[in-house]
Amino acid sequence: MNQSQDLSHQAGQKMGQAQEKTSQMADKARETAQSAMDSMQQAGQQMQAKAQGATDAIKDTMGMNK
Repeated sequence: MNQSQDLSHQAGQKMGQAQEKTSQMADKARETAQSAMDSMQQAGQQMQAKAQGATDAIKDTMGMNK
């Protein structure tokens, strides 16, 4: 291999490594986003359940839960 071919080969290797790193970072970002969405959904469900509990308590107090 001459110097030009060697440099071209090294550049190709670096480009492949950069593409793999980019892919890994994108995967990690997707995982993080999914985790955040799951956490938010769970928090929303908990808030909804608490609000329903409060509504039921008020209805019970006022005698509207028959």
